[in-house]
Amino acid sequence: MIWMLTVMVLLTALLLFSAIFQSLFHSDRRMNRRMKKILELGDKKKLGKRKFNLLIQMQVYRRQVKEKMLTKQKSEQLEQMITRSGVAIAPEEYLMFQWIAALLLLALMLLITSNLGFALIGFVMGYLSPRFWIKKKTRERIKKFNDGLEDMIMTVIGSLRAGFSFAQALKTVVDESEAPIKDEIEILLKEMQYGTSMEEALEHLKVRMPSEDLDLLVQAVLIQRQVGGNLAVVLDTIVRTIRDRNKIHRQIKTLTAQGRMSGWVIGLLPFGLSVILYLIQPSYIGTLFTHPIGLMLVGGAGVSMLIGLFLIRKMTTIEV
Repeated sequence: MIWMLTVMVLLTALLLFSAIFQSLFHSDRRMNRRMKKILELGDKKKLGKRKFNLLIQMQVYRRQVKEKMLTKQKSEQLEQMITRSGVAIAPEEYLMFQWIAALLLLALMLLITSNLGFALIGFVMGYLSPRFWIKKKTRERIKKFNDGLEDMIMTVIGSLRAGFSFAQALKTVVDESEAPIKDEIEILLKEMQYGTSMEEALEHLKVRMPSEDLDLLVQAVLIQRQVGGNLAVVLDTIVRTIRDRNKIHRQIKTLTAQGRMSGWVIGLLPFGLSVILYLIQPSYIGTLFTHPIGLMLVGGAGVSMLIGLFLIRKMTTIEV
């Protein structure tokens, strides 16, 4: 009966978390709803007083969060981090989601364990989970950018050899590429159209997309603009360098697959065994979470497991 109640609570929390997640992070649907609201604002017949007041109140809450909980420097840092991930949310929305997730996991852990220590751990995990998710999206976006960078440079080389300028070659990239390369190059071209020099626009691109391969491309373009030379030949050399690096990365990933799998097994095995033992005989493992010595053992095991995962990650991560 207890485990059924636990499963129901977890499912309820998951559905609530998913609803909040959908409302904040699904940019296309959210944009459509916001556009619809804007259109409705122009027609007083379609917008009731209650709905209008709710929209105004939401904007007031966002402004209060931005003014009271975000300094200018922190807001810029969050905006840069969110921009790199490609997620269409504002810094104050990100901060609100952090607190919602933290309070949700705090209440969930307190309901399940009735232990303040585990509830505080849930609070910290909930508060950090949006940052981990943003970091994950950033890594995925950078990887996707790097995967398409070789084709992008080949497109630029072909355009340069056909007689186009570098700016015209970038326009060709926008027409033929997909996100995130298309999005970043569009921003680059718009900055240049608004009066930013190409050097500054390329530096801004490096900040938005921290990629070692992109850094090679930007440095080659900047040096060529200062000293001259055949940019197509230089970019051709960079393409070969990127290909060799990607080949080495794939080989390293293959050779370290066993170590990474060991890390996953070591990390998930204790949790899996704990769940199985709890379902079979709750009183057998329940002492670990109720007795002070048991809590100390759980804490020590968690620290040891984190150290082991850290060491395995260090051994399987090889910089090229």
